[in-house]
Amino acid sequence: MPPTGGVYREQFMNLHRQNHYIRGLVYLGFVAVSLAFLPTQSLAETISCSSDDMRRHSCPMDTRGEVRMVKQNSDSPCQQGYSWGFDREGIWVDHGCRADFVVERRRYPRPDQGNTISCSSDDMHRHSCPMDTRGGVRMVKQNSDSPCQQGYSWGFDREGIWVDHGCRADFQSGQDN
Repeated sequence: MPPTGGVYREQFMNLHRQNHYIRGLVYLGFVAVSLAFLPTQSLAETISCSSDDMRRHSCPMDTRGEVRMVKQNSDSPCQQGYSWGFDREGIWVDHGCRADFVVERRRYPRPDQGNTISCSSDDMHRHSCPMDTRGGVRMVKQNSDSPCQQGYSWGFDREGIWVDHGCRADFQSGQDN
């Protein structure tokens, strides 16, 4: 006995639902692939810096943000604090270090959120640590044997906190500091 009209309709509806489902998956796949190729806005900057003559060299760059070495290009070791580092003027390299660095910008919490960061001058030179200082800054814990005296070995401006002369400490921003 041949199938009746109701059976054909049910088979057609099942096939239609499966086809609709597959079309949806294909569409989502196209959207995902398209999004992968769209240009993204990045607040990161990349720079190459080299000490080819084994001496200290500076590469001017806005270092407000997180500074990271992303690729070492030398046989000489690139160790932060020894053969590379950064300050408010840019990134420095020494002792034959050649590398690519990235500075990623970040948003800062509002000053009334009590943001706390550590900032260090391990090499006895001046270093800057970006922080929203509009609400004032206070040192909450000294972590170094070298003295941390405001105005001499630490301070702050509108771009963040600076440390110098071996000062290592934790600082807090916020109102009423």
